[in-house]
Amino acid sequence: MSFFSQPQIKGSRPIPPAPTSIRKEVVRSTSSAKKPSFLARSRPESVVPQARRRGQRVAESRTRDTVQKQSRKRTKSEHTPLLSDSDSQNSDTATDPARKRAKAVNDGPALEKRQLRSKLAFSEEDIGSFPMVHATGVATIDKPAEYRLAFPQEVAQRTVSLQYPSASQQETFELVDPLRSDDFKPLDDIKETLEVIVDHYLPSADAAAFRDDSHGLLRRLKRARDKKDGPAYVSLIGDWNAAITKSRLNGSIAGVLDETTRLNLTLIERILTQTYVRTVSPRVSSLRHYENGTDNVYGELLPKFVSEIFRKTQLGPNHIFIDLGSGVGNVVLQAALEVGCESWGCEIMENASVLADLQQQEFKARCRLWGLAVGDINLQRGDFFENQTINRILPKADVILVNNQAFTPELNDHLTSKFLDLKEGCKVVSLKSFVPKGHKITSRNLNAACNVLDVVKEKYFSASVSWTDGHGDYYISKKDSSKLRAFSNRDDAK
Repeated sequence: MSFFSQPQIKGSRPIPPAPTSIRKEVVRSTSSAKKPSFLARSRPESVVPQARRRGQRVAESRTRDTVQKQSRKRTKSEHTPLLSDSDSQNSDTATDPARKRAKAVNDGPALEKRQLRSKLAFSEEDIGSFPMVHATGVATIDKPAEYRLAFPQEVAQRTVSLQYPSASQQETFELVDPLRSDDFKPLDDIKETLEVIVDHYLPSADAAAFRDDSHGLLRRLKRARDKKDGPAYVSLIGDWNAAITKSRLNGSIAGVLDETTRLNLTLIERILTQTYVRTVSPRVSSLRHYENGTDNVYGELLPKFVSEIFRKTQLGPNHIFIDLGSGVGNVVLQAALEVGCESWGCEIMENASVLADLQQQEFKARCRLWGLAVGDINLQRGDFFENQTINRILPKADVILVNNQAFTPELNDHLTSKFLDLKEGCKVVSLKSFVPKGHKITSRNLNAACNVLDVVKEKYFSASVSWTDGHGDYYISKKDSSKLRAFSNRDDAK
């Protein structure tokens, strides 16, 4: 349920992050939003009748019990805004030519008690090989119908090894270019990886030296590539490996990471993109295999939008995040990486679940290369209504994401009844509201499960979801039983 705007294209890059302005609006009136042409995933039609029957059975009795128990506590309720009044993010970027480096922290509050640096990955104990998908496993001259040599006059050495910031193993790349422009480009991957490391792992003075327009290593590497100078390119990669190893050994990289409290979105996207390209992209055709006449349609939320959701819900490293309908696991991985929280996902589609498992394995290896400590990741398969592990974790969750864009009203009602199990203050993010617009608690609807939700309507803008480049609405519902208790207390006093 997350991220590339063109998940069908191998090696595609995510849309660069842009400043996002979010407007808060309390839901009050009904509207009929037009469904986008490429809808998000939902449950099969066969689930809906079962959900409706089960929802109708449990919602009334459980809500009544909740009201009876909570109405005994005559506490004064006080509404507090769910979100801050800030309407925009700080989009300042440094313009000093000696720097030209992105900020080391992402917009938003710093995350407390988060250890970003993996001490194991920066220790000499981590030297050695471990399973991962090298770039040579995706792009190679052994696929002549897809790739050609990037330096055709230099066939003596067509493979280079690249050192990442940690003490972990190097990654091997074949120096090849794709025949199709939308396929994975190894040399672009090297370039972007080096730029992100320079911008987010090195002290300012060292970064400025690497980015010097005349003699910086990044500039010389570009010249070698443009001139098709294979020996120079290979030699410069060797220089890079020696320099980044020196920065690790003298503690410079560890010092920068230890002072960083929140990962920049550019770094997050780089790691997620590398993971996706090496696991999902070669098998992306399997996501097109859907059953006609079902609600199983696949769509992704893009990293910029997901990051905004984390910020709006104030998801923290000590929280539990759950993605109900997690697809190939993109949002689950992003939560573990960006926030460092315990991150859960549950997916009913078998083909997407298989890719999610591959992503999880590669993601752990990628984070080891980048030297980052991430939160625990737990991916579950099957119907989240029936999955016992998810049902056990749900009452502990702090933030829940559910892409219910294509859910039927009956299915949404059944899901709403499950929210009675949530702890107070838990926030549910959805693309359709679980509370009817204009809804008010009355004596006639006292047993409605949505009475315990306080919903706020938000706007997402372009480059936020994979099925449309346009804007749309999403909703943050907070479990808050205070209004229901207050109404019940007033009703009892009559």
